[in-house]
Amino acid sequence: MRWDDFVGGITVRQCVIVLEDGVSASLPAESARSKALAPCGDRPFLAWLMREMQRFGVEEFVVLVSSCSAQLEDVIEQIRSFLPKQPEIILSTCPFSSGTGGALLNSEPLLQERFFFCHGEALFSGNLSRFLQQAREGNSVLVRSADCLSRYGNVRLQPDGEYVEDLYFEPARSSAVGFASSGIYIFDHSVFDHLIENCSLEKDVLPALVRNRNLRAVPLSGTFWDIGKMADDEIQALDVSGTLLRPAVFLDRDGVINRDHGWVGTRKRFEWESNVRETIARIADCGYHIFIVTNQSGIARGFYSERDLEHLMDWVIDSIREYGGNIDDWRYCPMHPEAIIEKYRGASMDRKPGPGMLLDLMKRWELCPSSCLMFGDQPSDMAAARAAGMEGVTVGPALLAELIASREGF
Repeated sequence: MRWDDFVGGITVRQCVIVLEDGVSASLPAESARSKALAPCGDRPFLAWLMREMQRFGVEEFVVLVSSCSAQLEDVIEQIRSFLPKQPEIILSTCPFSSGTGGALLNSEPLLQERFFFCHGEALFSGNLSRFLQQAREGNSVLVRSADCLSRYGNVRLQPDGEYVEDLYFEPARSSAVGFASSGIYIFDHSVFDHLIENCSLEKDVLPALVRNRNLRAVPLSGTFWDIGKMADDEIQALDVSGTLLRPAVFLDRDGVINRDHGWVGTRKRFEWESNVRETIARIADCGYHIFIVTNQSGIARGFYSERDLEHLMDWVIDSIREYGGNIDDWRYCPMHPEAIIEKYRGASMDRKPGPGMLLDLMKRWELCPSSCLMFGDQPSDMAAARAAGMEGVTVGPALLAELIASREGF
């Protein structure tokens, strides 16, 4: 079942990334390689960008390029090896010098109804669920406060503070404080009304959206990197890992996020704990990865299927993002020694108190155990935390909201 089947969901599952300033460069030549593919620390810069987008539900990347080569495909495969989730990555080639707008038009058959759009040479790190909260329809740009517009372009807002009045992509002449683009947009298919085969997103399309009052501005705080004018050695030395390799909070589900009514596998039986979504938003705003790790023996007992659970969890995670929170990733274990369904019968290190689910997430997301916290309501949760080398915090009688409010760092 595709995400499009969920009516009213705010999660955006697709991200379009343009390399260079459209698709005008010839990528096979080393001298013309997009800076987005340059090493940054131990991986290409583009891998860091994709990793951040995966945190907020992106499952598919459409990369706009002027031509495809074995070299480019090799770099893309290298990038895959650094990503915590295995996405679909589609290279969309445009056979003419078309600018960013023309390249986007060329990729229209590949695109979902709503999609992120960003440039591969800029990376913004912040709680994008706040962006999703406000960019529910139409076209939106994520803007950030800039203390010196002489270094960046200027985004001027209309008096209502909601829509863009003017965009200037050249650096301002003054050192005034204001808003600058983060380089991240959410578009729907109304943007294609303004695209032709040869056009610039910055010079043609975005101004047309502004004139039609169809470009909402969403301010968000975060960290911004732009490597467009950096030399390769500067990109290599850029330290983004200190920000992007984050501390993490692990959450059991039943008894922590929702009331434990026993084997909850449907929305009908799912009841939120008090203030839990607001609390998860607070954790996300503080810059933490947030993961759910849950035993699901209800599958082994035949009460519901894995597909039922996945359907439910899509709704749970989307509901959390509705409140500005996020779940970066999640794991479940359907195994039980006394399962009714044979294929789920047996022991598993993934089933808490085993640490398997926690260890897998820690490996994939490159987590340090000393920077992780596990919140759970059962002794098995605490045992799994200890086995994974992280601190465990018992939920109950105090709720997650009360425990987070009382802890330093949140």
